[in-house]
Amino acid sequence: MQRVNLPYIQQRRWLSTGCCHRYNEWRCNARAKYCLLASLCDLVGQDMRNLPRLGIVFLGIMVALAGVVLLFVVNMPQKEDSHHQLQQIAKPYAFDFVSWELHVLSYLPKEMLCKGPDANRGARLRTQIRTVLADEGISAFPPITFRLEKPPHLLVISPREKIVYLDRRMLRQELSVEEMERVETQIDELGLSSLVVELGGFGATYPPIVSDDAALTYTINTAVEEWLHQHLVFRPLGFLYLLDSVGIRRDPEVATMNETLAGMVSEEIGSEVYARYYNGLEEVKTHGIALEFDFDAEMRETRRTVDCYLSQGKIEQAERYMEERRKEFVAHGYYIRKLNQAYFAFHGIYGQDPASVSPIYEDLKQLRAESPSLRHFLDEAAAMRSYAELTEALER
Repeated sequence: MQRVNLPYIQQRRWLSTGCCHRYNEWRCNARAKYCLLASLCDLVGQDMRNLPRLGIVFLGIMVALAGVVLLFVVNMPQKEDSHHQLQQIAKPYAFDFVSWELHVLSYLPKEMLCKGPDANRGARLRTQIRTVLADEGISAFPPITFRLEKPPHLLVISPREKIVYLDRRMLRQELSVEEMERVETQIDELGLSSLVVELGGFGATYPPIVSDDAALTYTINTAVEEWLHQHLVFRPLGFLYLLDSVGIRRDPEVATMNETLAGMVSEEIGSEVYARYYNGLEEVKTHGIALEFDFDAEMRETRRTVDCYLSQGKIEQAERYMEERRKEFVAHGYYIRKLNQAYFAFHGIYGQDPASVSPIYEDLKQLRAESPSLRHFLDEAAAMRSYAELTEALER
């Protein structure tokens, strides 16, 4: 998932929806899909390079479909009333995974094999990314592809008394501000904090969705990052992140490690793609933002202050403070529609985001500095199963 970067670039991503089967069927199906995906990981890990090219394309599609089915099956409505209420509120606005996949996959093979002078922007960019990955020694599996269109929205839910990524629901691609606020109001009435996020990319579909309304550098980086999430699913870190995302095995540190790793690697690959093929084609604009206003520093200070208020049980005071700070950010040119606990819960999983308080980004930066190559860094981090393994690697 790709978040939207402030101030003037539009942003990003995640999972969840539900099915209507009996509870026992859900448990059996979830276990079956879990075993299927694990078996596919073993297959790819043992002999991926020996598969024919078209076989890899087919396997990639099948794996993605299994992942989508897993998303539907595992995100069943829970027995607790609150989960059922959340589902009922989000249901009228839910993103239809199945319809989207059936529509796109019907012509995906032809699009992926498109070559020559008639190749479109997406096809050229796929080839360029594939070339840079090959130069770095990184295997382009699953096949690199993406759709340039508006991603779905993400509904993020956090408790009010603390900043926690409690729940999330995917909402449809076209959603008005009025509809966003209607959903948020209904959820807030349950005593929760909520936020509908406009994503810049979404990797839980195949192919991933990348915003078609963003700067070129952002589009390149997001395309690489969303592909990386699918690439990492076949490694321990990414597979554990998938389990966290669908609610099988919660591990916030693994989620932050995976998101941060994908962001760091995509930035390096994306920078090389831009420098090699597009350098000088895009002018960087500041839109008149006051240079003396340090957004990152101000947002970090805001997060620390909010955490302090919440730790003392001062929920209303924290929420008044966040609204005051939101207005200040807007006054300096950084549009934030809503600044609350759910905002920090979402942005907090990206270690390099100023709204995060996690040390994982600095630890991964140190690991990257000590790695002889980008591929070595990616392989080492992707093989990890916990934050403890990262800290141990840095102590060696």
